[in-house]
Amino acid sequence: MTQTSEMLGQTTNSSGKRRRVIRIVLTAGLPIAVLLLSFTLGRYSVSLSQMADIFRARLLGLPDPGPDSVSTVLFNVRIPRIAAALLVGGALAAAGASYQGLFRNPMVSPDILGASAGAGFGAALAMLLSLGPAGIQLLSFLLGIGAVALTYSIGSLVSRRGGAVLSLVLTGIVISTVFGSFTSIIKLAADPDNKLPSITFWLMGGLSLVGLDDLAILAPLVFIGLTPLLLLRWKLNVLSFGEEEAQSLGVNTARIRIVTIICSTLLTAAAVSVSGMIGWVGLIVPHLSRMVVGPNYKVLLPVSALYGATYLLLVDDIARSALTMEIPLGILTSLIGAPFFIVLLLTGKRGWD
Repeated sequence: MTQTSEMLGQTTNSSGKRRRVIRIVLTAGLPIAVLLLSFTLGRYSVSLSQMADIFRARLLGLPDPGPDSVSTVLFNVRIPRIAAALLVGGALAAAGASYQGLFRNPMVSPDILGASAGAGFGAALAMLLSLGPAGIQLLSFLLGIGAVALTYSIGSLVSRRGGAVLSLVLTGIVISTVFGSFTSIIKLAADPDNKLPSITFWLMGGLSLVGLDDLAILAPLVFIGLTPLLLLRWKLNVLSFGEEEAQSLGVNTARIRIVTIICSTLLTAAAVSVSGMIGWVGLIVPHLSRMVVGPNYKVLLPVSALYGATYLLLVDDIARSALTMEIPLGILTSLIGAPFFIVLLLTGKRGWD
């Protein structure tokens, strides 16, 4: 009997070690592998040895080895695009995970309160008015935040009768629909030979036009939005017990809800203003992260951000390498995300039980 118990204990320990090894590989090894792979993919091939030689020369203050075109592609195109994919993917996944914990709903995504719809309308309006790249990003960002502010204001009025969380979700759906209709009106009024294709292509999402100037704006916004969420992520664990239970434990649920919404909105609006409409990242990545590391937000939130960055970078690699022409990211994330989410629902439901 004792020997049987010892054997069972050893089996349990070995299986636990295997799970820890898998988690370490997925959390640390996979992002590094995808990052290195991303530098080599594209219409212009750059090997890892070439990249290492160029970085070494830059660090030592030496002239770049090899053709100038390699350095130009690496520093002006590939590095900004890779950095943008990491920032956008991490921002959307972190926002999605935060919203899922806040609303206690696995079907919630970063656009639940209207941020993506508002940002899309802002970009379409800016293109219609010929405001240029900076104007497109600014108006997209502002209207993304404005849409959520409108949702929160109306939802707060409705929630005086009870059900604050449900009121916000339902109001967000309505606001998203309204801004989606406004975007359709803009497309109807746009010049079909010039502006309409630009609006349509932007709404499909992509990172082909991202440059260093975009990163200079995107990176601080992502840092500002992500930092409070990481500092307060343990309180999302308390909110999962329910609002009354969280209040009984001394958590100011109204304040946490406002901070989470503001930070998640900032992340979503900043990401959409640079990349366009990219869906499913903030919906499926938190589910995948929950299956790997569990529901504890102390670990789940940073891992979701890391997995989201890795996932979007991998999808962007496919977008710019699979065909002779680049595939819009929004199309790929939908094609990959929808069936993958069905599989997650079938195999990973235990995370929300």
